[in-house]
Amino acid sequence: MKTRRLLTFAISILWALNTSVCPLAAKAPTTPKILFASARDGNRDVYIMNPDGSEQINLTKHPADDQRAVWSPTGEQILFTSNREYKTWGNWDLYLMDPDGSNVRRVFKEKRSRSEPTWSPDGKQISYTHTNWDAGTSHIYIATLGAQEEERLVEGFSPAWSPDGTEIAYTTYIANSRRITLSHTRTGQQKRLLPRKAIAWQNSPSWSALGDKLAFSWNNNPLPPIDADRAVWNKWQTTETIYIVNRDGTALQQLIEEEGPYAQSPALSPNGGEVLYTQEINDRFQIFKLDINSGVRTQLTHAVGLSLFQANAGGDWFDPDYALPVTPQPKLLTTTWGTVKKK
Repeated sequence: MKTRRLLTFAISILWALNTSVCPLAAKAPTTPKILFASARDGNRDVYIMNPDGSEQINLTKHPADDQRAVWSPTGEQILFTSNREYKTWGNWDLYLMDPDGSNVRRVFKEKRSRSEPTWSPDGKQISYTHTNWDAGTSHIYIATLGAQEEERLVEGFSPAWSPDGTEIAYTTYIANSRRITLSHTRTGQQKRLLPRKAIAWQNSPSWSALGDKLAFSWNNNPLPPIDADRAVWNKWQTTETIYIVNRDGTALQQLIEEEGPYAQSPALSPNGGEVLYTQEINDRFQIFKLDINSGVRTQLTHAVGLSLFQANAGGDWFDPDYALPVTPQPKLLTTTWGTVKKK
Protein backbone atom coordinates (compact mmCIF):
# COMPACT_ATOMS: atom_id res chain seq x y z
CA MET A 1 0.00 0.00 0.00
CA LYS A 2 2.86 2.34 0.85
CA THR A 3 4.53 1.59 -2.48
CA ARG A 4 1.31 2.37 -4.33
CA ARG A 5 0.96 5.71 -2.54
CA LEU A 6 4.53 6.65 -3.41
CA LEU A 7 3.99 5.70 -7.04
CA THR A 8 0.81 7.76 -7.21
CA PHE A 9 2.61 10.72 -5.63
CA ALA A 10 5.52 10.44 -8.08
CA ILE A 11 3.19 10.29 -11.06
CA SER A 12 1.32 13.37 -9.85
CA ILE A 13 4.60 15.28 -9.47
CA LEU A 14 5.71 14.31 -12.97
CA TRP A 15 2.32 15.34 -14.39
CA ALA A 16 2.53 18.73 -12.67
CA LEU A 17 6.07 19.32 -13.91
CA ASN A 18 5.13 18.34 -17.45
CA THR A 19 2.12 20.66 -17.57
CA SER A 20 4.15 23.56 -16.19
CA VAL A 21 6.97 23.12 -18.71
CA CYS A 22 4.92 22.06 -21.76
CA PRO A 23 1.74 24.14 -22.11
CA LEU A 24 -1.22 22.63 -23.87
CA ALA A 25 -1.10 22.93 -27.64
CA ALA A 26 -3.26 25.62 -29.17
CA LYS A 27 -6.48 24.38 -30.69
CA ALA A 28 -7.14 24.80 -34.40
CA PRO A 29 -10.51 26.20 -35.51
CA THR A 30 -13.19 23.57 -35.96
CA THR A 31 -14.87 25.50 -38.79
CA PRO A 32 -13.44 27.33 -41.86
CA LYS A 33 -11.88 30.72 -41.08
CA ILE A 34 -10.23 33.57 -42.99
CA LEU A 35 -7.38 35.81 -41.79
CA PHE A 36 -7.03 39.35 -43.12
CA ALA A 37 -5.65 42.78 -42.20
CA SER A 38 -7.75 45.83 -41.36
CA ALA A 39 -7.12 49.37 -40.09
CA ARG A 40 -10.67 50.01 -38.88
CA ASP A 41 -9.45 50.50 -35.30
CA GLY A 42 -6.86 53.15 -36.16
CA ASN A 43 -3.92 50.99 -37.24
CA ARG A 44 -3.52 47.80 -39.21
CA ASP A 45 -4.22 44.64 -37.20
CA VAL A 46 -4.75 40.95 -38.01
CA TYR A 47 -8.43 39.94 -38.00
CA ILE A 48 -10.29 36.66 -38.33
CA MET A 49 -13.72 36.05 -39.87
CA ASN A 50 -16.02 33.35 -41.18
CA PRO A 51 -16.02 32.68 -44.96
CA ASP A 52 -19.32 34.59 -45.27
CA GLY A 53 -17.78 37.71 -43.67
CA SER A 54 -19.46 37.32 -40.27
CA GLU A 55 -17.83 37.46 -36.82
CA GLN A 56 -14.89 39.72 -37.70
CA ILE A 57 -12.58 39.79 -34.66
CA ASN A 58 -9.33 41.71 -34.03
CA LEU A 59 -6.64 39.20 -33.01
CA THR A 60 -3.53 41.33 -32.52
CA LYS A 61 -4.89 44.55 -30.94
CA HIS A 62 -1.46 46.16 -31.03
CA PRO A 63 -0.42 49.74 -31.94
CA ALA A 64 2.11 48.37 -34.44
CA ASP A 65 1.45 47.53 -38.09
CA ASP A 66 0.35 43.86 -38.15
CA GLN A 67 -0.49 42.18 -41.47
CA ARG A 68 0.18 39.29 -43.92
CA ALA A 69 -1.15 36.59 -41.57
CA VAL A 70 -1.12 32.96 -42.77
CA TRP A 71 -2.40 29.75 -41.18
CA SER A 72 -0.09 26.87 -40.33
CA PRO A 73 -1.03 23.60 -42.10
CA THR A 74 -2.56 22.25 -38.87
CA GLY A 75 -4.38 25.50 -38.03
CA GLU A 76 -2.72 25.59 -34.60
CA GLN A 77 -0.51 28.61 -35.33
CA ILE A 78 -0.68 31.88 -37.23
CA LEU A 79 2.42 33.41 -38.80
CA PHE A 80 2.26 37.16 -39.42
CA THR A 81 4.31 40.26 -40.16
CA SER A 82 4.70 43.16 -37.73
CA ASN A 83 6.90 46.21 -37.21
CA ARG A 84 6.38 46.18 -33.42
CA GLU A 85 10.12 45.91 -32.83
CA TYR A 86 11.01 48.63 -35.34
CA LYS A 87 7.94 50.90 -35.12
CA THR A 88 8.75 52.28 -38.57
CA TRP A 89 7.08 51.55 -41.90
CA GLY A 90 9.02 49.24 -44.17
CA ASN A 91 10.89 47.36 -41.44
CA TRP A 92 8.90 44.26 -40.52
CA ASP A 93 9.72 40.91 -39.00
CA LEU A 94 7.92 37.60 -38.47
CA TYR A 95 5.87 36.55 -35.44
CA LEU A 96 3.81 33.54 -34.38
CA MET A 97 0.61 33.48 -32.35
CA ASP A 98 -2.16 31.07 -31.41
CA PRO A 99 -5.47 31.14 -33.33
CA ASP A 100 -7.09 33.27 -30.61
CA GLY A 101 -4.34 35.92 -30.80
CA SER A 102 -2.52 34.81 -27.63
CA ASN A 103 1.06 33.62 -27.10
CA VAL A 104 2.68 36.08 -29.53
CA ARG A 105 6.40 35.44 -30.02
CA ARG A 106 9.18 36.30 -32.45
CA VAL A 107 10.28 33.68 -34.96
CA PHE A 108 13.93 34.79 -35.12
CA LYS A 109 16.25 36.26 -32.51
CA GLU A 110 18.19 38.35 -35.00
CA LYS A 111 16.32 41.36 -36.34
CA ARG A 112 16.04 41.58 -40.12
CA SER A 113 13.46 42.97 -42.52
CA ARG A 114 11.31 39.88 -43.18
CA SER A 115 7.79 39.85 -44.62
CA GLU A 116 5.30 37.96 -46.85
CA PRO A 117 5.59 34.57 -45.07
CA THR A 118 4.36 31.22 -46.38
CA TRP A 119 4.42 27.76 -44.76
CA SER A 120 5.86 24.55 -46.12
CA PRO A 121 3.10 21.93 -46.49
CA ASP A 122 4.47 19.87 -43.56
CA GLY A 123 4.54 22.91 -41.27
CA LYS A 124 8.22 22.48 -40.41
CA GLN A 125 9.64 25.28 -42.55
CA ILE A 126 8.67 28.74 -43.71
CA SER A 127 9.62 30.90 -46.65
CA TYR A 128 9.52 34.69 -46.74
CA THR A 129 10.84 37.85 -48.36
CA HIS A 130 13.92 39.52 -46.94
CA THR A 131 14.37 43.09 -48.15
CA ASN A 132 17.67 44.93 -48.04
CA TRP A 133 16.53 48.54 -48.15
CA ASP A 134 20.07 49.91 -48.49
CA ALA A 135 20.81 47.76 -51.54
CA GLY A 136 17.26 47.99 -52.92
CA THR A 137 16.96 44.20 -53.29
CA SER A 138 14.53 41.51 -52.14
CA HIS A 139 15.29 37.79 -51.85
CA ILE A 140 13.26 34.69 -51.01
CA TYR A 141 14.55 32.79 -47.97
CA ILE A 142 13.75 29.42 -46.40
CA ALA A 143 14.14 28.63 -42.70
CA THR A 144 13.33 25.72 -40.40
CA LEU A 145 11.18 26.67 -37.42
CA GLY A 146 13.09 26.38 -34.17
CA ALA A 147 16.42 26.96 -35.90
CA GLN A 148 18.18 30.22 -36.67
CA GLU A 149 19.69 29.16 -40.00
CA GLU A 150 18.29 30.99 -43.02
CA GLU A 151 18.89 29.85 -46.59
CA ARG A 152 18.64 32.29 -49.48
CA LEU A 153 16.78 30.74 -52.38
CA VAL A 154 16.38 33.32 -55.14
CA GLU A 155 15.91 37.02 -55.81
CA GLY A 156 12.23 38.00 -55.71
CA PHE A 157 9.27 38.51 -53.39
CA SER A 158 5.75 37.23 -52.51
CA PRO A 159 6.61 33.51 -52.13
CA ALA A 160 3.91 30.81 -52.11
CA TRP A 161 4.90 27.22 -51.24
CA SER A 162 3.34 24.50 -53.41
CA PRO A 163 1.19 21.88 -51.61
CA ASP A 164 3.54 19.06 -52.66
CA GLY A 165 6.51 20.95 -51.23
CA THR A 166 8.64 20.83 -54.38
CA GLU A 167 8.29 24.41 -55.64
CA ILE A 168 7.91 27.97 -54.47
CA ALA A 169 6.03 30.36 -56.74
CA TYR A 170 7.12 33.97 -56.41
CA THR A 171 7.28 37.30 -58.20
CA THR A 172 10.54 38.32 -59.76
CA TYR A 173 11.27 41.94 -60.69
CA ILE A 174 13.56 42.38 -63.67
CA ALA A 175 13.99 45.45 -65.90
CA ASN A 176 10.72 47.14 -64.91
CA SER A 177 8.73 43.92 -65.25
CA ARG A 178 7.21 41.39 -62.88
CA ARG A 179 6.87 37.69 -63.67
CA ILE A 180 5.49 34.76 -61.70
CA THR A 181 8.29 32.20 -61.52
CA LEU A 182 8.50 28.71 -60.04
CA SER A 183 11.69 27.69 -58.23
CA HIS A 184 12.39 24.08 -57.23
CA THR A 185 13.14 24.00 -53.49
CA ARG A 186 15.97 21.44 -53.84
CA THR A 187 17.57 21.98 -57.22
CA GLY A 188 16.92 25.72 -57.55
CA GLN A 189 15.74 25.17 -61.12
CA GLN A 190 13.45 27.99 -62.26
CA LYS A 191 10.72 28.26 -64.86
CA ARG A 192 8.18 30.90 -65.84
CA LEU A 193 4.52 30.34 -65.14
CA LEU A 194 3.46 32.06 -68.37
CA PRO A 195 5.31 32.13 -71.72
CA ARG A 196 8.04 34.69 -72.28
CA LYS A 197 5.83 36.61 -74.73
CA ALA A 198 3.19 37.21 -72.03
CA ILE A 199 3.12 40.77 -70.74
CA ALA A 200 5.25 40.84 -67.62
CA TRP A 201 3.26 42.52 -64.87
CA GLN A 202 2.27 39.50 -62.77
CA ASN A 203 1.93 39.47 -58.97
CA SER A 204 0.92 37.55 -55.84
CA PRO A 205 0.69 33.82 -56.74
CA SER A 206 -1.66 31.58 -54.73
CA TRP A 207 -1.80 27.77 -55.04
CA SER A 208 -4.84 25.55 -55.09
CA ALA A 209 -4.89 22.85 -52.38
CA LEU A 210 -4.21 20.17 -54.99
CA GLY A 211 -1.31 22.13 -56.44
CA ASP A 212 -2.70 21.91 -59.96
CA LYS A 213 -3.61 25.60 -60.35
CA LEU A 214 -2.42 29.06 -59.36
CA ALA A 215 -4.34 32.30 -59.01
CA PHE A 216 -2.46 35.58 -59.46
CA SER A 217 -3.03 39.22 -60.29
CA TRP A 218 -1.97 40.45 -63.72
CA ASN A 219 -2.02 43.66 -65.70
CA ASN A 220 -2.28 42.19 -69.19
CA ASN A 221 -1.77 45.51 -70.93
CA PRO A 222 1.43 47.11 -72.26
CA LEU A 223 3.13 49.62 -69.99
CA PRO A 224 2.46 53.25 -70.99
CA PRO A 225 5.38 55.32 -72.27
CA ILE A 226 7.64 56.63 -69.53
CA ASP A 227 6.68 60.21 -70.37
CA ALA A 228 2.91 59.52 -70.30
CA ASP A 229 0.92 61.80 -68.02
CA ARG A 230 -0.47 60.73 -64.68
CA ALA A 231 -3.98 60.12 -65.99
CA VAL A 232 -2.67 57.54 -68.48
CA TRP A 233 -0.73 55.72 -65.77
CA ASN A 234 -3.74 55.74 -63.44
CA LYS A 235 -5.94 54.24 -66.15
CA TRP A 236 -3.35 51.55 -66.88
CA GLN A 237 -3.10 50.67 -63.18
CA THR A 238 -6.84 49.96 -62.93
CA THR A 239 -6.58 47.14 -65.46
CA GLU A 240 -4.73 44.79 -63.07
CA THR A 241 -7.09 41.97 -62.17
CA ILE A 242 -7.30 38.31 -61.10
CA TYR A 243 -6.50 35.25 -63.25
CA ILE A 244 -6.20 31.52 -62.70
CA VAL A 245 -4.05 29.08 -64.66
CA ASN A 246 -2.90 25.48 -64.59
CA ARG A 247 0.46 24.74 -63.02
CA ASP A 248 1.94 24.15 -66.48
CA GLY A 249 0.75 27.55 -67.72
CA THR A 250 -2.21 26.27 -69.75
CA ALA A 251 -5.95 27.03 -69.49
CA LEU A 252 -5.46 30.67 -68.55
CA GLN A 253 -8.74 32.19 -67.32
CA GLN A 254 -9.57 35.76 -66.32
CA LEU A 255 -11.77 35.75 -63.20
CA ILE A 256 -12.50 39.47 -62.66
CA GLU A 257 -13.22 41.92 -65.45
CA GLU A 258 -10.90 44.89 -65.96
CA GLU A 259 -13.65 47.49 -65.81
CA GLY A 260 -13.55 49.33 -62.49
CA PRO A 261 -10.87 49.49 -59.76
CA TYR A 262 -7.94 47.10 -59.99
CA ALA A 263 -8.08 43.77 -58.13
CA GLN A 264 -5.12 42.24 -56.31
CA SER A 265 -3.91 39.78 -53.63
CA PRO A 266 -5.82 36.62 -54.66
CA ALA A 267 -6.11 33.67 -52.26
CA LEU A 268 -7.66 30.41 -53.43
CA SER A 269 -9.93 28.55 -51.02
CA PRO A 270 -8.80 25.09 -49.85
CA ASN A 271 -11.46 23.42 -52.02
CA GLY A 272 -10.39 25.48 -55.04
CA GLY A 273 -13.91 26.70 -55.74
CA GLU A 274 -13.55 30.26 -54.45
CA VAL A 275 -10.97 33.02 -54.44
CA LEU A 276 -10.50 36.02 -52.16
CA TYR A 277 -9.22 39.27 -53.58
CA THR A 278 -8.83 42.93 -52.58
CA GLN A 279 -10.42 45.78 -54.53
CA GLU A 280 -10.95 49.48 -54.02
CA ILE A 281 -14.54 50.55 -53.32
CA ASN A 282 -15.41 54.18 -52.53
CA ASP A 283 -11.75 55.06 -51.99
CA ARG A 284 -11.14 52.20 -49.54
CA PHE A 285 -9.83 48.68 -50.03
CA GLN A 286 -12.33 45.92 -49.30
CA ILE A 287 -12.14 42.12 -49.45
CA PHE A 288 -14.32 40.17 -51.88
CA LYS A 289 -14.99 36.50 -52.48
CA LEU A 290 -15.66 35.05 -55.90
CA ASP A 291 -17.31 31.71 -56.62
CA ILE A 292 -15.21 30.57 -59.58
CA ASN A 293 -17.89 28.32 -61.07
CA SER A 294 -20.94 30.56 -60.73
CA GLY A 295 -19.21 33.94 -60.96
CA VAL A 296 -21.10 35.20 -57.89
CA ARG A 297 -19.15 37.86 -55.97
CA THR A 298 -19.63 38.68 -52.29
CA GLN A 299 -18.19 41.68 -50.46
CA LEU A 300 -16.92 40.38 -47.12
CA THR A 301 -15.68 43.58 -45.46
CA HIS A 302 -17.31 47.01 -45.27
CA ALA A 303 -15.38 48.75 -42.50
CA VAL A 304 -13.57 52.00 -43.33
CA GLY A 305 -9.94 52.45 -42.31
CA LEU A 306 -7.89 55.61 -42.04
CA SER A 307 -6.68 55.45 -45.61
CA LEU A 308 -6.99 53.61 -48.91
CA PHE A 309 -3.77 51.73 -48.18
CA GLN A 310 -4.79 50.49 -44.74
CA ALA A 311 -8.51 49.72 -45.01
CA ASN A 312 -9.06 45.95 -45.49
CA ALA A 313 -6.70 43.76 -47.46
CA GLY A 314 -5.27 40.31 -48.02
CA GLY A 315 -6.70 37.02 -46.87
CA ASP A 316 -5.71 33.46 -46.01
CA TRP A 317 -8.06 30.49 -45.65
CA PHE A 318 -8.16 27.64 -43.16
CA ASP A 319 -10.52 24.69 -43.45
CA PRO A 320 -10.22 21.78 -40.98
CA ASP A 321 -11.32 19.37 -43.72
CA TYR A 322 -8.09 20.20 -45.60
CA ALA A 323 -5.76 20.58 -42.61
CA LEU A 324 -2.57 18.63 -42.06
CA PRO A 325 -3.34 15.97 -39.38
CA VAL A 326 -1.73 16.78 -36.03
CA THR A 327 -1.46 13.04 -35.22
CA PRO A 328 -1.45 10.05 -37.60
CA GLN A 329 -4.94 9.24 -38.85
CA PRO A 330 -5.06 5.82 -40.58
CA LYS A 331 -8.39 6.62 -42.25
CA LEU A 332 -6.62 9.31 -44.31
CA LEU A 333 -3.97 6.94 -45.65
CA THR A 334 -4.52 5.59 -49.15
CA THR A 335 -1.66 3.06 -49.13
CA THR A 336 0.54 1.15 -46.71
CA TRP A 337 4.28 1.10 -46.12
CA GLY A 338 4.43 -2.54 -47.20
CA THR A 339 2.91 -1.67 -50.56
CA VAL A 340 5.37 1.18 -51.08
CA LYS A 341 8.33 -0.98 -50.03
CA LYS A 342 7.50 -3.65 -52.61
CA LYS A 343 7.80 -1.03 -55.35
